[in-house]
Amino acid sequence: MKQYLIFFLSLYFISCSSDNDEPVKQISVKINFTHDWDGTSVSKDDFNKFEFENQKGTKLSIEKLRYLISTINLIKSNNDTIKFEGYALVDLSNVSTLTYELPESVVEGIYNLSFTFGFHKNDNISGEYPNLNAASWSVPELQGGGYHFMQLDGKYKDILGVEKPYNFHVIQAYDMETQETKDTSFTTNLGSVFVKNNAIIEVKMNIAEWFKNPHQWDLNERNTSLMGNFNAQEDMSANGKDIFRLGEIFQE
Repeated sequence: MKQYLIFFLSLYFISCSSDNDEPVKQISVKINFTHDWDGTSVSKDDFNKFEFENQKGTKLSIEKLRYLISTINLIKSNNDTIKFEGYALVDLSNVSTLTYELPESVVEGIYNLSFTFGFHKNDNISGEYPNLNAASWSVPELQGGGYHFMQLDGKYKDILGVEKPYNFHVIQAYDMETQETKDTSFTTNLGSVFVKNNAIIEVKMNIAEWFKNPHQWDLNERNTSLMGNFNAQEDMSANGKDIFRLGEIFQE
């Protein structure tokens, strides 16, 4: 009799435990890209206005800002990585591109978020991506081929106050004389995020960082024709490593 009692008690506790188990919750994750200049919000409404001043004291405007994000990773505490292939072309003038939904759902939980700015050299293959080709995102073979990482265009005021154009275009570093190529993409790790209830993760770009750290950028000296400038591309990549930071996390 005692053995039967133990058996039925075991079944009872197992049943109770099963009833309390919650199903694994799969959720969608979106990344919302926002932009600022040292904390002051920037949108397409600010285009073509001399509202910004870089570390060198140069007044400038923004007329275009587009950039490429690829290989988004969500990394678990045990270092298992959920890797999302593909890319997002973010265009400040097109609101629909400012939010990117990961192509697959994930289990609710805590992850580290990382992504690549631009394409890693193994993915930066000329003609490989029809959508980017159609967006005039390709880099001419004479300048190393592959694709742009960023196009930041506008005007600056020189030391006499004259308005002049700048084209701050980031690509893989390429020396047109020696044909040396260097991968100048970089990975940004934004730290820990808790995703639940179909999360929207805000990722902020501080545009001002492109011109100040670690290289204070002088637009009077380096303004256009930068795609074929190997050293300029190296410096751009170095300055870009601090441009992104984690913002708020929302739930839909």
